[in-house]
Amino acid sequence: MHTLFPVANYSLIYYNLLLVTTIFIFIGSFTTSLESPINLKRKNYIGFIFFIIILFYIGLRPINFRFGDMVIYNIEFENYIKGASFDTKKEFLFESFKYFFAKNLNATSFFFVCALLYIAPLYFATKKLFVDYSFYAFYLLVISFSFWAYATNGIRNGIATSLFIFAITRDSRMVKWTLLLAILFIHKSIFINVIIYLIVTKFNYTKTYLLLWFICIPLSLVLGNYLEQFFLGFGFADEKLKLYLEGVNQVQEGVTLVIGFRWDFLLYSSIGVFASWYFIVVKKFEDKTYSLICNTYLISNAIWILVIRVSYSNRFAYMSWFLMALVIIYPMLKSKIFDNQHVVIGSITILYFTFTYLFDFILI
Repeated sequence: MHTLFPVANYSLIYYNLLLVTTIFIFIGSFTTSLESPINLKRKNYIGFIFFIIILFYIGLRPINFRFGDMVIYNIEFENYIKGASFDTKKEFLFESFKYFFAKNLNATSFFFVCALLYIAPLYFATKKLFVDYSFYAFYLLVISFSFWAYATNGIRNGIATSLFIFAITRDSRMVKWTLLLAILFIHKSIFINVIIYLIVTKFNYTKTYLLLWFICIPLSLVLGNYLEQFFLGFGFADEKLKLYLEGVNQVQEGVTLVIGFRWDFLLYSSIGVFASWYFIVVKKFEDKTYSLICNTYLISNAIWILVIRVSYSNRFAYMSWFLMALVIIYPMLKSKIFDNQHVVIGSITILYFTFTYLFDFILI
């Protein structure tokens, strides 16, 4: 794999590229209107170039311990090359994908296609939802907290969540549910999101789910340990999930974990909750797809709150966080909400990225 950039500076270059781009987007929001044909043409062009740049930057990164699970996947990849038998205990689709590349191609192509499967669904899903305004949604997804981590470390989980977004933007019910079913064989944790999405398609009550989210906070504070044991005995926890719920050996994991009630993560999650309340309840924004996205976010995040103290709490939170950018930006790309909407979008973009830059880069 290429070594155009020193691996020690890989995330430094990435985050500062986003920083410069975000500043330009913020400044540009003051100079043109959102609906301006010049602005939309420029943003569509920039969006495509940006998609290609991050695809190759992430997809051709070197195999290195700094990218966490990438090293583990590469060991499994090399074992297949050496003749190891197909691992039937793992999710079938992803394992078949890995096995095929090990037998026919190489690790470079494998990790590049992994990046493609992570980034491309977001690009095309936002194109489908927002057409000429898609750049803003795609960019907000890319600058989201945890986007980089699930592009380079939690690879399989990241692919599953991106494909989930792509699936729920399909018009055909058959295509949508076929994709959602297939994703379960990439990363089984997406089962929670699929079940929640199925529930909200039948019971699409945002106010109820907002109330549920708030109720889960005192429940977690009072009954946290009991709730964690309940999830352990519920039947959905595989061995890795049990390790997270029971607590893991920090030395073996190679990191120092912050365990306890994560008020910082809860504060971050509340941004999506506030956006859901503000646009749907206060502004009366009516859009079925948006309601489904918001309600899936609210329930998924509420479940995370119940197990907020566990090791790697961020991995549970990610099962809702990957939707947050859409929860925030969707109504502003579909309807006139504010007088100077382009400035509002630019301001939200820089504030949203500020959190990512601080918590994902500066304070790590």
